[in-house]
Amino acid sequence: MAGTGVPLRELGLVLLVAAAITYLCTGAVRSLLVRTGRVAEIRQRDAHSQPTPQLGGVAMFTGFIAAIFLAQQLPALTRGFMPVTPEMTAVLWSAAAIVLVGIIDDLYELSAMVKLVGQVVAAGVMSVLGLSWTLFFVPAGDGTTIVLDQVQSTLFTVFITVLLINAINFVDGLDGLAAGLGMIAGAAILIFSLTVLHDQGGAVSAYPPAIIAAALVGICAGILPHNFEPSRIFMGDTGAMLIGLLLAAASTSASGKINMSLYGGVDMVALMSPLIVVAAAVFVPVLDLVWAVVRRVSHGKSPFAADKLHIHHRLLSLGHTHRRTVLVLYMWVSAVAFGAVSFSIVPPAAAVTFTIVALVLAFVATLIPLRQGKIGRKRRPTTVVEHVHPA
Repeated sequence: MAGTGVPLRELGLVLLVAAAITYLCTGAVRSLLVRTGRVAEIRQRDAHSQPTPQLGGVAMFTGFIAAIFLAQQLPALTRGFMPVTPEMTAVLWSAAAIVLVGIIDDLYELSAMVKLVGQVVAAGVMSVLGLSWTLFFVPAGDGTTIVLDQVQSTLFTVFITVLLINAINFVDGLDGLAAGLGMIAGAAILIFSLTVLHDQGGAVSAYPPAIIAAALVGICAGILPHNFEPSRIFMGDTGAMLIGLLLAAASTSASGKINMSLYGGVDMVALMSPLIVVAAAVFVPVLDLVWAVVRRVSHGKSPFAADKLHIHHRLLSLGHTHRRTVLVLYMWVSAVAFGAVSFSIVPPAAAVTFTIVALVLAFVATLIPLRQGKIGRKRRPTTVVEHVHPA
């Protein structure tokens, strides 16, 4: 991927700056919250035993802003900004909107409906300012590219964005889980964007998703040392919703703006790779979200009600430790996401082999407690943070 038009060094610098600023700011935010007493008390549905600050998302947003500002100053990345494209401006304003909603929620705990309205507004801002789905590829017959009108584009963009925001929010139940999954998903989209930049000779449409994904990987990597078990600070809904929105932004920019008829692959999987990569990258969070809503509604409960039946809870019940549960979920998401993106990089046979091996390894890791006979044994209390999430 070292071909003409691929700014690898610049994107790497954006990623590193996002990680460094987030890491440094997270410590500062934690210190400020502790000194001012802004530490979340233990709620009835929480399982952690110590009050813990939960505004790590503010540090992540700071790292994101710093990374985007740097990217705008680098000549090799200016094609991703105004006046060439409005997408990065749209991302910045929508990210600011979702962070504002998250901060208020983390401090005062908004109702599920108010939070949902805030998410819709943030998604709408992104679409109105110029980052929305305009093309949709239908793999029927010889393949058809549907051009969405303004209303269809806005509605579809808002739906996808709100879905991903809540998918990440739902899965944010164990220390380091949401940040790790966001980092993996962002890396998959980044690799795909670099592939498009290489194959299409530096296409302008691939710059915004590459920049967004690089910054997303960086902020997730930056908070993980603070957030991995045992966590010293939670990212809160501020951070989880920011990750979801940035994933939606990168996904929309990569899949909803690139005409797939221009993509060089003749294999259907390669041709559909933008949508497959995006879907694969968020497969586990979305599955958990849909599963939770169906489960709650089928039992006559509100889809907003918190419970302890998420995928990570089931892995804990199976006998995994806190850290191993998180690592197992990392393996599943990596297998699906990088398996999908491999179809855009290597021959189909090699991609299929890689995907199968990765999935088998994830499956074997999931069943480790069965082989060790740990089901039913008591485990030490784990830090499980439950939120009330709008579906």
